Amino acid sequence: MSSALRRSTPYVVATLPPPPAPPWMAVLEGLPLAAWVVALADRSVVAANAQACALLGRPLAELLDAPAASLLATPEDLSYWEGLDEQAPASLHSQALLCAGDGRLLHVERCIRPVTAPGAAAASHLLVSLRDRSAEQQAGDDRETAAAELRATLEATADGILVTDLAGRIRSFNHRFAQLWNMPESLLEVRDDAKVHDWMRRSVDDPEAYQRRLAAVQDAALLSSSEQLRLHAGQVLERVSRPLWQRGRPAGRVYSFRDLTRQLAADRRIEQLSTTDGLTGLPNRSRLSERVLEAAAQSRRAGEAFALMLIDLDRFRQINDSLGHGVGDEVLRTAAQRIQGCLRHSDDIARVGGDQFAVLLPGADSATAETLARRVLTAVAQPSHVDGAQFTLTCSIGVALCPQHGRTLDDLVRHAEAAMREVKDAGRGNFRLHQPRVEDDLRQHMRLDHAMRQALVSGRFRLNYQPQVDLASGRVVGSEALIRWRDPELGDVSPARFIPVAEETGFIIAIGDWVLSQAMRQATLWKERGTPMPIAVNVSALQFQQINFIDRVASMLAVSGLPPHLLELELTESILVRHADEALRRLQALSRLGLRLSIDDFGTGYSSLAYLKRFPIDKLKIDRSFVRGLPDDESDAGIVRAILQMARALGKQVIAEGVETEPQRAFLQAEGCAQFQGFLFSAPLDSLSFEQRLLRRGGAAVG
Repeated sequence: MSSALRRSTPYVVATLPPPPAPPWMAVLEGLPLAAWVVALADRSVVAANAQACALLGRPLAELLDAPAASLLATPEDLSYWEGLDEQAPASLHSQALLCAGDGRLLHVERCIRPVTAPGAAAASHLLVSLRDRSAEQQAGDDRETAAAELRATLEATADGILVTDLAGRIRSFNHRFAQLWNMPESLLEVRDDAKVHDWMRRSVDDPEAYQRRLAAVQDAALLSSSEQLRLHAGQVLERVSRPLWQRGRPAGRVYSFRDLTRQLAADRRIEQLSTTDGLTGLPNRSRLSERVLEAAAQSRRAGEAFALMLIDLDRFRQINDSLGHGVGDEVLRTAAQRIQGCLRHSDDIARVGGDQFAVLLPGADSATAETLARRVLTAVAQPSHVDGAQFTLTCSIGVALCPQHGRTLDDLVRHAEAAMREVKDAGRGNFRLHQPRVEDDLRQHMRLDHAMRQALVSGRFRLNYQPQVDLASGRVVGSEALIRWRDPELGDVSPARFIPVAEETGFIIAIGDWVLSQAMRQATLWKERGTPMPIAVNVSALQFQQINFIDRVASMLAVSGLPPHLLELELTESILVRHADEALRRLQALSRLGLRLSIDDFGTGYSSLAYLKRFPIDKLKIDRSFVRGLPDDESDAGIVRAILQMARALGKQVIAEGVETEPQRAFLQAEGCAQFQGFLFSAPLDSLSFEQRLLRRGGAAVG
């Protein structure tokens, strides 16, 4: 064709019809699932719908002609596609993992089944359809993870855990729960709720009470509770119950069980140690105090009296020191057993001190307490044989009654102690009921002791001097220093009242030192004034026994400058008979200082001629109790004559005290007594009166 022709001929563009759609597309587009068709001939994809493209994340052009095994490539899929060469196509329905084009891992449910093309006689293709289960799988995984975490949490706790729904059906548990209840886990694993609850009910000591409390807890959905359960096996479990909440509403209960057996045993042991004496196993003072409070409360409610008995072993320290602490401990245990054997079933015994026991006697009056006290005295005094040593143990008992003597342990013990001390003072080995007078005496004793100590500090003590007179010449040849005390509150306090208190408390040592120092100072002053006067000072046994007594006397003599022969120390007979060898050594040391020694109140003690012969005693003082009946009382007259004859035989000087009448003086002079003192001549005088009445009239004998 020529070019002209070509230019004149109009150009016509033909519109080609679209290629025919794959024969399976119409079928696939009508399916709600992702699907594609695979040709059996070459196992390639011949059609796929839009859902498949979206699920796989690949365009249609990429899917067409793709090998079927490349879309689902799990081992199961590969085995399926390879097996088609050897067997007729079969359906496959299972779960699978699919890796999408964007890297996502999808959980799918896939179905492969043979299909027949239109007009074909046999199956020529396979239809693959997929349902995405990823969300469901994730939810399931989350539930499994939560369940696993819950299980791990339950197993990690030391408590036994049981979770139930509102109907009491078991929903979860841990192994510790089964262990605490000694329960086969098979009961729990098969969720045999009835058998589990029955096992628990039959395991407790009180099944009926357990069932009632459990029903009360289950009926109150919002209730939290805690209680202790005691099992037949001896365990004690703490059960704590709390409501289980889901979406803001109660959905069941969580029970936690904790084994308290060891903790309670430890608590009991601690309580036992804190309320029990370790040596005897008896309750201690703390436990006794609790029992006394209980008895006092019962006494107030019912008006029932009770008694408290305080038992102190006599001379226990001697046993402990001489035989050793091991024997002493065994003696305490034996005494505890003997006392216990005397008591009634309702009585309580406790060890309240080193060698002291206390017994609470509920419902006991004074007669009952007396009967039990006598029984205890007899039991304790049975012969003892401990570690080869044989001895007899005794005890002193004081008794106080409630409510007469108080309602608290302190009050009752204080009153029982006062009664017990009276027993000790009276010779031990007996009992005594508290008397209010004794308590008054103790209070007066304490008040007097305090006032006495304040008096020494405040300078309220003073010395008076009683003249000692020569019977032959009538001249004053000496004086005795006597302490006097005037208190701003107590008034004039007699030495007979405060000296025994001072001796009991040991304050007599301080008072004795003060008297000795003041007497030396006064005697020195008289000597310096040209009228030397011997002065006698009383020395208590406790003062004499002090280790530094001799050194103190020597020091006071040196400080005062008093010539030793002007000082006379008056000693009681008890000093001589107690530790005689030591007393002899001390008396010899005092005699070497140059001072004079006399025995005061002679005849009232236990002196013997052997002692008088050995000791460097210069003078004997006849006690006023023998002078009072002279001259008419034949007994007093005989005693005085005997003393005077003995003194002459031993070469001792004699002075009589308490001479108040002329017949007394005349009798003493006639019998050869050298000196006297007493109201017949003069009462004790203060230092100034003594000087004015006696010394300045020339009545003093110059030493």
